[in-house]
Amino acid sequence: MSTLKRFFKDTIIYGIAAVLPRVINFLLVRVHTDALPTNNYAENTNFYIWIALFTVLLTFGMETSFFRFYKAEEKKDAIISTSFISVFIASIVFLASAFLFSNEFIRLFDFSNNALQFKLFIGILVIDTISVVPFAYLRASNRPIRYAIIKLLNVGIIVLINLIFLRFIPDFIAEGKSVPTFLTSIYNSTNIVNFIFIANIVGSAISLLLLLPYLLKFKWSFNTLLFKKMFKYAWPIAVAGIAYTINENLDKYLIKHMIGDSEMGIYSACYKLAIFMNLYIMAFRLGAEPFFFNHADKANAKETYARIMNYFIIVGSLVFVGIVAFIDIIKELFIKNSDYWEAIAIVPIVLLANLFLGIYHNIAVWYKLTDKTRYGMYFSIFGAIITIILNIVLIPIIGFIASAWATLAAYGSMMVISYFYGKKYYNVPYNLKKSGSYLIASVVISYISFVHYRDNYLVSLALVILFGFLIFKNEKKEVLALLKK
Repeated sequence: MSTLKRFFKDTIIYGIAAVLPRVINFLLVRVHTDALPTNNYAENTNFYIWIALFTVLLTFGMETSFFRFYKAEEKKDAIISTSFISVFIASIVFLASAFLFSNEFIRLFDFSNNALQFKLFIGILVIDTISVVPFAYLRASNRPIRYAIIKLLNVGIIVLINLIFLRFIPDFIAEGKSVPTFLTSIYNSTNIVNFIFIANIVGSAISLLLLLPYLLKFKWSFNTLLFKKMFKYAWPIAVAGIAYTINENLDKYLIKHMIGDSEMGIYSACYKLAIFMNLYIMAFRLGAEPFFFNHADKANAKETYARIMNYFIIVGSLVFVGIVAFIDIIKELFIKNSDYWEAIAIVPIVLLANLFLGIYHNIAVWYKLTDKTRYGMYFSIFGAIITIILNIVLIPIIGFIASAWATLAAYGSMMVISYFYGKKYYNVPYNLKKSGSYLIASVVISYISFVHYRDNYLVSLALVILFGFLIFKNEKKEVLALLKK
């Protein structure tokens, strides 16, 4: 039990470091949807679709590979320097290629009407890619406070710039208040959506500067043999990452081209309300990934992983039920502009899809510990194929809600297939009966709340409390034992 308590402690520390900035960033959805028409919000979404894809390409799975080899290799400097140099070279090659073939890139990314976006796009990608290994080092060497400070400073800068140019200056101008001339000049000469990207690049650049001292203290050398081992482990993860990016973003891209920019903006804004589940999963993964590798040689490792899965599903199910029960309150808090509410029905579907994705990430421990990362690639490609087919077939028939169902089908399929393959290669004794009952109960309660009692918050609250009570009753002994340790 003490091992589990240590795991939860690490998860909370790294969770705060990663989740709090995301929460603060999420609060900007209200600022963005207030300031931007739906078609401009689609422009913002398009920008970050490409950022997500190229981030995976440029890091090519080296972050996970770094964790895999950091504990095993005695020469830590070699791991850090080889990892960093490899992603740094990838960044420089990309930078040179982007400017040599700038016209082709601009057409591909649909930046032809906004030339500054292209430069910001390249800058953000290069800086964030170079920062990946230093951030991974802080996590692997157990320095959560420093990790958190840099992450929080980054998001603080991003929020400040967004508020200045998307909220305060427009409001001051509308009210006839005085604004410094240089700020007015910048505001009037810049496409409003670009301030989101400018904030990003400034925050990323300052973060990289704060990370440099950690890089400068190592002995720099490139170990070719080590790189080959790391790359062999990493490249299937990179392919899986590309497939995951397709699962997460192809729907928005297809909605833009099959229905329209406005619909893409509406769908993308409501999709972000599922961030609460994503934040929970991210917090869990930040603590879980190093823990799974570090605990793999323990005699009770599999039983520990099974117990962790049970707790993950319990908390995830509660998050799911709680958000669905109060979705209308949440939408008014974070998306005040009612033009975006048309897609609110996608939120329960996307929440459940992301819960399935989180379970899949838990199950994925089997192929990461057995070095069979190619299976993660296969599963992700399979999910991407489902995403592509269902979106193309169903969007013309039922509109953007088809994309939500496609996401659920993709992640659900990946979860099930990975479980059955995991039984063969690294059989973790998951309690399917207990975990499955929590999942089914959460879906039933959420359906009742959303469909039949959406306007009755007392009933919705009662359902959430009832669900929580049933969980506590079933898990009381283990929870109390855990707290005593």
